[in-house]
Amino acid sequence: MIFRGLFLCVVGISYGLLAAAGVFTVLVAVGLVPRFAGKTHTARKVLLYEELVIFGTLTGSYFSVFSRYGQTAAFFQSRFPGLMGLWLGLGQVFQGIFGLFSGMFIGCLALAIAEMLDSIPIFTRRISFRHGLGLAVLSMAAGKLAGSLFYFWHELHRVTE
Repeated sequence: MIFRGLFLCVVGISYGLLAAAGVFTVLVAVGLVPRFAGKTHTARKVLLYEELVIFGTLTGSYFSVFSRYGQTAAFFQSRFPGLMGLWLGLGQVFQGIFGLFSGMFIGCLALAIAEMLDSIPIFTRRISFRHGLGLAVLSMAAGKLAGSLFYFWHELHRVTE
């Protein structure tokens, strides 16, 4: 039983590290953080921006795994039941601000990825990858489809407590 638990811990941490590496690889490959620093004329603070991206990713990961600790409204409702209207209003303001910044980030990321897609034909010519590119893209899409179907078929998105 203890070996099974250790195995699951190792596998879970490994998958988490792989997912995080994928996110950071995309951000580095499209050069999003240096582009933001260049547009805002704050290139001297690019290391701070990169650290904040890592902190935000880690914080988001923590609260997606341990969602019980991110429910501040329930905490304040139990302690201060008379101020619930205030907390709901502040929560809506926070959601609006979060949505605005998330939308800006997603839009910039989408544009950066679209610009990066222009480099794929150049890359394939340089490495002499003439045949099979369509098959490689189709295989990746089929893998994403199979993973999504497995995820929703087995209802892995449901949280049981």
